[in-house]
Amino acid sequence: MFKGSLPALVTPFKDGELDLDTLKKLVEWHIDQGSHGLVPVGTTGESPTVSHAEHMTVITEVVKAAKGRIPIIAGAGSNSTAEGVRLIQHAAETGADAALVVTPYYNKPTQRGMIAHYRALHDACELPIVIYNIPGRSVIDMIPETMGELAKLPRIVGVKDATGKLERVSMQRATCGADFIQLSGEDATALGFNAHGGVGCISVTANVAPKLCAEFQEATLAGDYAKALSYQDKLMPLHMAIFLEPGVAGAKYAMSKLGVCSAEVRLPLTELLPETKAAIDAAMAHAGLI
Repeated sequence: MFKGSLPALVTPFKDGELDLDTLKKLVEWHIDQGSHGLVPVGTTGESPTVSHAEHMTVITEVVKAAKGRIPIIAGAGSNSTAEGVRLIQHAAETGADAALVVTPYYNKPTQRGMIAHYRALHDACELPIVIYNIPGRSVIDMIPETMGELAKLPRIVGVKDATGKLERVSMQRATCGADFIQLSGEDATALGFNAHGGVGCISVTANVAPKLCAEFQEATLAGDYAKALSYQDKLMPLHMAIFLEPGVAGAKYAMSKLGVCSAEVRLPLTELLPETKAAIDAAMAHAGLI
């Protein structure tokens, strides 16, 4: 169910408030462009700066707008287990298809603590869980052996791996099994990730180039890596430019150039520097988007 291009959906704002009309239009746009699923209120959805009420509203509205046409993996991560339980239970109540749960950030639990955290969320509801392993943001790294232990639980179904270590895919196949769903969390290495056994990408760039990212993923899943490489050549400058500053700011700026979303982000994120905008403009032109 969870494979291909899964945009890490931005949360649109208008004058500091949620822009729900634009959010619903984005869902329709992504479905029309061929995205294989959506992941609302992850880091790219500005989860650190939306309130709990806003978080839940976005999940509810995205599920309602999608109407079951593509799967929705709801962001439900927290460094507080109790808060994570509330978020995952809400996601289940709204009808989301799965939850994306980031490793607990800042308080730096042990591998043992992470197992206890994920087991508590697993036992709190019937929703499938995708682990989000991103050491660059959460400081901790879930090692393959820990992931293998969690994969024994029936509703721990996969991982969004943003370690940037391509060998992790093979290592996690060994500890979690070949059927464990492995999704890249890093656009630039998604080609190699799938070659190692991954089945998709929870993508920031797919906010900007959903059709290209979907076609790229379809080529890899069909085993046509020559075709996939041609897409990679188109998209690579965009992958790089979007992350010259925080990715959500880059993605929203690019989306504003396409007229699908405001560039507005919440502090402490800020408007892009002129040179970053120029780099994104050039990358979008290279990809044939403008």
